[in-house]
Amino acid sequence: MKRISVFGATGSIGQNTLDLIGRDPDAYQVVVLTGASNVDQLAKDAIRFRAERAVTADPHQYAALKDALAGTTIDCAAGPDALIEAADCPTDWTMSAIVGAAGLAPGLKSLEQGRTVALANKESLVAAGALWNATTEKHGATVVPTDSEHSAIFQALIGERMSDVERVVITASGGAFRDWPMDKLASATPEQAATHPNWDMGQRITIDSASMFNKALELIEAKEFFGLKADQIEAVIHPESLIHAMVGFRDGGMMAHVGPPDMRHAIGFALSYPNRMDVPVARLDFTQSSQMTFRPADETRHPALALARRVMECGGLSGAAFNAAKEVALDRFIDKQIGFLDMARVVEQVLDRLDRDQALSCDAMTLDSVVHVDHLARDYAKTVSI
Repeated sequence: MKRISVFGATGSIGQNTLDLIGRDPDAYQVVVLTGASNVDQLAKDAIRFRAERAVTADPHQYAALKDALAGTTIDCAAGPDALIEAADCPTDWTMSAIVGAAGLAPGLKSLEQGRTVALANKESLVAAGALWNATTEKHGATVVPTDSEHSAIFQALIGERMSDVERVVITASGGAFRDWPMDKLASATPEQAATHPNWDMGQRITIDSASMFNKALELIEAKEFFGLKADQIEAVIHPESLIHAMVGFRDGGMMAHVGPPDMRHAIGFALSYPNRMDVPVARLDFTQSSQMTFRPADETRHPALALARRVMECGGLSGAAFNAAKEVALDRFIDKQIGFLDMARVVEQVLDRLDRDQALSCDAMTLDSVVHVDHLARDYAKTVSI
């Protein structure tokens, strides 16, 4: 029986993970489930899966979680420190799916177990790639990427030599505004941006898809995870979301990972790695499927991609600043303080200021240095005027 923990259990990735676990409950023992404000769902899942511990990241939700778990033997806790303590619980497999920079510290603690971590928190590699990779190597942990794009790359590279890789192509659906004219984007609302044409995801991730910030994070993540150079990674718009990524080799051949737009495929691969399991996703019928189309990912239309290239070239702590500024800019857009196109302008101004202050370079990345720049970037992003 595999001992597992799911960090970010109430989000879309966490719920899809629990869906797969629930289909074969005798194969898994749930150790920890964590969530944030949705304590009703967290408690419901903790009871259903007989978790040993349930943790909410929000300390103000402790009483509600405790009440919801009354009469059970499930331990409950709340707050960021409780998340890190929970990540120290011995497991065979951990899903790291907390959204945003908040997932970094628990993820690093999970790596110290030296077991398998399924990484869906792309911000861990974006903000602290060097630290994440060093911790993985030090403790002999196995990391399996669980973003659909990075899972696709990972699978295409099985049995291959990285020295033979020429390029990696990550596909993007284009989000809610892929067919909008450029002059209309400035007036886009949070409600319009939060509707994805292909995927059922949370509000923040869906808006990031519309702005292409999600894809920008994935470009940086691919560089860090696979040890690629910035000029080896590209993005293309693929509206059908059937090809998740392609890997090109030195002989001109390419490996494409093709599958339905369902996150359970990547999650199932990570859950059963190095084997494969039965996953209840749709099977493609190529005699019935519509055509697959592609178009360039224009960095003028999608400035988040250009900013990602800047981060990949700069290195150091620029990823931490980029991610933190992006999160604040997204908050400001959702609160209707700034416009849709202003999010990229906020991030650019934060990077400019921290670069001038020489705050983005570091000799050796530590959690403290990442957190310090994260806080600086957030403070600056809150005050940038557009």
